[in-house]
Amino acid sequence: MERLDIRPADYPCVSRAADYGEIYLEESQSLAIRLEDSRIDDVAVVSERGMAMRFLRRRPASVETLHGSANAVDPATAVRLGRELMGAKAFSGRPAPPPDLCSSVHRHPMRIDPTQVPIAEKIGMLRSMDKLVRGEFPHIRQVSISYAERARVFAVINSENSFRREERTGLLLAVTVVAEKDGLLQAGSTSVGAIRGFELLEGPVPADLCRTAAQRAVDKLDAPKAKAGEMPVVIASCAGGTLIHEAIGHSLEADHIQEGTSPAYKGKLGATVAPETVTIIDDPTMPFFRGSFAYDDEGIETRPTALVKNGVLRDYLYDRSTAMRERRPSNGHGRRESFYSRPIPRMSNLYIAPGPDDPAEILRSLKSGIYVTRMGGGQVNTTTGEFVFEVDEGYWVKDGAVKHLVRDANLLGVGPEVLKSIDRLGSDLGWGIGTCGKDGQSVPVTDGQPTLRIPRLLIGGRHDGGVPGVQQP
Repeated sequence: MERLDIRPADYPCVSRAADYGEIYLEESQSLAIRLEDSRIDDVAVVSERGMAMRFLRRRPASVETLHGSANAVDPATAVRLGRELMGAKAFSGRPAPPPDLCSSVHRHPMRIDPTQVPIAEKIGMLRSMDKLVRGEFPHIRQVSISYAERARVFAVINSENSFRREERTGLLLAVTVVAEKDGLLQAGSTSVGAIRGFELLEGPVPADLCRTAAQRAVDKLDAPKAKAGEMPVVIASCAGGTLIHEAIGHSLEADHIQEGTSPAYKGKLGATVAPETVTIIDDPTMPFFRGSFAYDDEGIETRPTALVKNGVLRDYLYDRSTAMRERRPSNGHGRRESFYSRPIPRMSNLYIAPGPDDPAEILRSLKSGIYVTRMGGGQVNTTTGEFVFEVDEGYWVKDGAVKHLVRDANLLGVGPEVLKSIDRLGSDLGWGIGTCGKDGQSVPVTDGQPTLRIPRLLIGGRHDGGVPGVQQP
């Protein structure tokens, strides 16, 4: 990968073409390997290099967006693209960045560059993982292992006299095991992912992932189905933050607010939307987290954003377009899957801050209900707030004591109502990773929460389909 040798002074000035203009340049190299049924099912190596140009123009009740992309990063292509979007008269194409250009570069640290590790070594790791599962566990029907890496460099030159450049490499290893006994199929999964180099997978990490996923699948073969109906639910911090991602995260993205597809939170800034113990933060700055970035994909330096503070709604997640519509600054949540895509408001690392309660005491307070220790995927309808989450690992609890594992459980509810109903919030904090889909774009995210109790939640059967949502990798 050539690492985008960009000189801002060579590129056309976008300062006079619209209320806001930018040139976005990107180079990426990705590798995906999938093992299925003890065979390497797919090896995909993709290298991309291109640019996008975008102009925003204020209108009386909206913001007009002009966006185009090309598979090149040279200045001549930028001039051509700008004239196609704005017209030759509106876009002169003169290279004229001002001398006081604000320039900044950020590189996420890593110790072992995964692009320098031979593919044969990565394939060997997957084969060893498959062999471990089949050798140590009974009833194994299927083992699926996915390895993915993406090295990405992007730069933004914009009409605010700034040049931002960021280099980051993300790694993901995910395992799903299917076990079968007497015709019953059960699955267990787990994953690890971060903005890290290949050092993320050193030592016992791959083996531990395999054993965890396989044990979940095998244990569920002898577990009874979860009881259906409304009941109290405790979600452990180790379950990850799928609940908060789906129950409120998507609904606080500013495009949903402005489009009217998130009526529960539209016009509610300053209103109480949760108990006083609940604070919700989206923080892209957390080191090494899967959803982290120093600059968003519009070149804005990121910072933690408190969306809910002590139960009160304080902010939404903005990109430049939605922020311009309200004549306010963006808070750095414009994300795009690649240079082909236009940026839209997205979550990064969203979490509920720890609360005042002892996590063990929260579990002991559960008289009769479900204790969730691992969430699966989920979906939400932002218009109604209705959500559904799969429970990958959960237990039946009676009189504060864990009795046995359950299977085939889903949690169903209405996000704003569930958020208000949280009555216990633990002092711990756990994380889960996922890939969030919205408007046809997928981006990596991390979600977190403390152990918490919901007094009444509907437990139902399996569910498929629905977007936007977050899926476990």
